[in-house]
Amino acid sequence: MEILRQISEALQKGKAKDVKSLVQSAVDEKIAAEKILNEGLLDGMNIVGVKFKNNEVYVPDVLVAARAMKAGTAILKPLLVADGVQAIGKAVIGTVKGDLHDIGKNLVGMMLEGKGIEVIDAGTDVSAEQFISLAREHQAQLICCSALLTTTMGEMKAVVQAADAAGIRDQVTIMVGGAPVNETFAQSIGADAYAPDAATAAEVAVTALAG
Repeated sequence: MEILRQISEALQKGKAKDVKSLVQSAVDEKIAAEKILNEGLLDGMNIVGVKFKNNEVYVPDVLVAARAMKAGTAILKPLLVADGVQAIGKAVIGTVKGDLHDIGKNLVGMMLEGKGIEVIDAGTDVSAEQFISLAREHQAQLICCSALLTTTMGEMKAVVQAADAAGIRDQVTIMVGGAPVNETFAQSIGADAYAPDAATAAEVAVTALAG
C-alpha cells in the first residue's frame, strides 16, 4: 500500500512531521492501526536497524528515525489499545549500578521498540534490586543490562544472582551488553544472552520472546 511505503521511507529519513501527517492520513483512510504500525513504522525502523548493523547509517540517523517513529506511534497508541493489540513482550532495560552511560542503552531501547517490544527504561546507575523489582512489577520477560566501564561489569552478575534469589530466574531472559562485555563474560556470570550492538540486541530479544 503506497501510504505505508511512504511512512516507512519518511521514518528512515527521520522526517517526524511527515511521518505524523502520513500516519494520520492512513488512520483517516481507515487502515487498521496494527497494519500502519507493522507495515509502516516498524518496517522503516527495521530497515534502519539493518543499515545501522551494516554501518550504512550511524547513531544520529538512528536517533532521528526513532524520534520520527515516536511521533507516529503517539497517534496509534490509543487506537492500538482500543483494538486490543498487545506488544510482543516487555523488557526492562538499564545501565548497571555505578555506570552513568546511556547512549548504548537508549539505542537498544529504540531498537527493541522498533521490533514491537514494550520497553521499561530504568535509566542509569540501576541496582540489581531495581532491575528485579521492575521486572516483577511489569511482568517483563526480558532484563537487558548495559555497562560501559570494566569496573561496573560485575554488577551484571549481581542481577543474575538477584533474579535467582527472587525466584524469577526461569521467567526472565537476562541479556548483557556494552563495550567491555563479551560472550565469554556473559557465559561466566550465567547470563542468557549477549549482544555486541543494539541491532543484534533487538534480534536476540525477539528470538528469546519467541522461544
